[in-house]
Amino acid sequence: MTKPGDQRLLLVDDEDGLRTVLGISLTDAGYEVLSAGDGQQALDLFRLHRPPIVLTDIKMPVMDGVELLKQIKRIAPETEVIMLTGHGDMELAIECLKLEATDFITKPIRDEILEIALQRASEKIQMGRLLRQYTENLERLVEEKSAQLVARERLAAVGQAVEQLVTAFQDLADDLGGDITFFNELPCLVSVHNRQLQVIASNPLYETRLGRRLGEPGWSVYGVDRNGAEETPVALTFNSGNAQRQRSELVKSDGSKLPVTVYTAPIRGEGGEIELVLEIAADMGEVQRLQEELRTTRERYQQLFDEAPCYITVQDRDHRILAANRRFRRDFPMEEQHPCYRVYRQSEHPCNPCPVIETFGDGQPHQCEVTVATADGGQKYLLVWTAPLMDAAGNISQVMEMSTDITRVRQLQEQLSSIGLLIGSVSHGIKGLLTGLDAGMYMLSKGYQDSDAAQLEEGIEMVGFMVGRIRRMVLDILHYAKVQDFQWQRQDVTLFVRELAAAFAPKSADRGISFDDRFDADLGEFEVDAGVVRSIITNLLENAIDACDADTSGRSHAITFRVSGAPEAVRIAVQDNGIGMDADTRAKIFTPFYTSKGTRGTGLGLYISKKLLAQHGGSIRLDSSAGQGTTFTLSIPRRPTLAAN
Repeated sequence: MTKPGDQRLLLVDDEDGLRTVLGISLTDAGYEVLSAGDGQQALDLFRLHRPPIVLTDIKMPVMDGVELLKQIKRIAPETEVIMLTGHGDMELAIECLKLEATDFITKPIRDEILEIALQRASEKIQMGRLLRQYTENLERLVEEKSAQLVARERLAAVGQAVEQLVTAFQDLADDLGGDITFFNELPCLVSVHNRQLQVIASNPLYETRLGRRLGEPGWSVYGVDRNGAEETPVALTFNSGNAQRQRSELVKSDGSKLPVTVYTAPIRGEGGEIELVLEIAADMGEVQRLQEELRTTRERYQQLFDEAPCYITVQDRDHRILAANRRFRRDFPMEEQHPCYRVYRQSEHPCNPCPVIETFGDGQPHQCEVTVATADGGQKYLLVWTAPLMDAAGNISQVMEMSTDITRVRQLQEQLSSIGLLIGSVSHGIKGLLTGLDAGMYMLSKGYQDSDAAQLEEGIEMVGFMVGRIRRMVLDILHYAKVQDFQWQRQDVTLFVRELAAAFAPKSADRGISFDDRFDADLGEFEVDAGVVRSIITNLLENAIDACDADTSGRSHAITFRVSGAPEAVRIAVQDNGIGMDADTRAKIFTPFYTSKGTRGTGLGLYISKKLLAQHGGSIRLDSSAGQGTTFTLSIPRRPTLAAN
């Protein structure tokens, strides 16, 4: 037995000997084995150690394996639970798979089967870890990009901040008293001009970019002569008395051009007259560069958001979806700010539990698995992670929800479970058939040795019966496994059903069962795959004979085979007064691998019949009561419908 990595494993079984032997084998394989003799003891150990894999028997004292499975999945849904079962516990094993058990193993336990189950559980655990790692990396990347985006937006606000500064300077101009030294720290080109339009003060940045120009005409930095000086912002402010805002270009000390936005504000004296003008020039080249960088960053962030290979939404405390990536909008069309539970499930109430609510509550990431409905009416299984988004004050303002589509994984699990159930069912069936063949062969051999004609005849009859059961089992498995390619043919309904009646009337008579066929006078034609429809009706007639044989009440038994015609369909009814079905059997009779015949059936006959009939566009109805009998009624269209295509 091999194991992909170090893991703890919890082994639960009420048989001390099995726990000891299996524990030694698992320890030799490298597992750290915890063991318990009943479900309650196992649950206490699980809460204490949280092993990733649990191997448990189904039937145990104190708490059985099914309840233990429920409790473990409620505490830690990611735990992989493998069920141990005897041959008689197949229904419980199926129920455990529905409760998200990883696998089940029948006793006695074979090492190679156990190794496959443990390997599968380890692979699922590894896949979950990889998904979590991927999501954590994605969260970190989104957080980094969000922080960069905020930084770029702050830098892009330079223009607005400068404009607000000018307004503040204008309000405070009367209090300046000519002292402008605090302007030296401003990240703009700041200068003060007198009525002769000369520069009388400037900050270091002004002098670095444009040169030291104290006492020189301020208009010279605009690259104009005296004739153009009156159109500069400072001159316009002196002339109009109002602040100015203007896009322009300044000439730097090296002769190159500097694009700027110029703001001016008048500084008035005690008499209210304008004595000075404050000029602030913001370098638009840097602003433009920051704006372009911001635009690029936004585009990249949006591309990352939209192209992420999962569903991403941002939700508020009311579960309203404030943002969603392209993949989510494609599969879940929604109106603006719809609640997530309405988009996912067309419900009016949040899920319980809800990972978004939990993250708002404790500020921690949470995860869960949910089933949702898509816009096309389909169903998806999603693995959901949530992460908090903080505002500037460190409070949780929103929650990001990331969901990975694991529908295909779940479908593969269901297919593997179906295959496992099929193999188990077929194995039990073959075992019973081989036993029956052995008995028949023994009777043939014994009859031959004793020259006993009656015993020879009985042996031949038994072998023939077993061969018939093998044929039905093989046909059921082939129908289940392959995609049906129908061969449509026009058939005379009367001839078709009379052939079936002629074949089954002698079988019924041999079993002491009355067989009554009741056909309408003019049944007309229908277009069907004759072989498929014949196998469906044959299956129902054989089931009727089996139901009568199984009745031990001592009453006489009868089968009625009725066929009637309608303009659009043919109706066929097979009625018996055998053992009938209770409510539980009626609910499960059309599900795969369910059989009420024990090892005599595969559990596929009625499931396949209903499937093939639906592909013909037809339907099947069941009426039955325990101890009273059963009626199956088929409705088969006279012409192929869209359901068959």
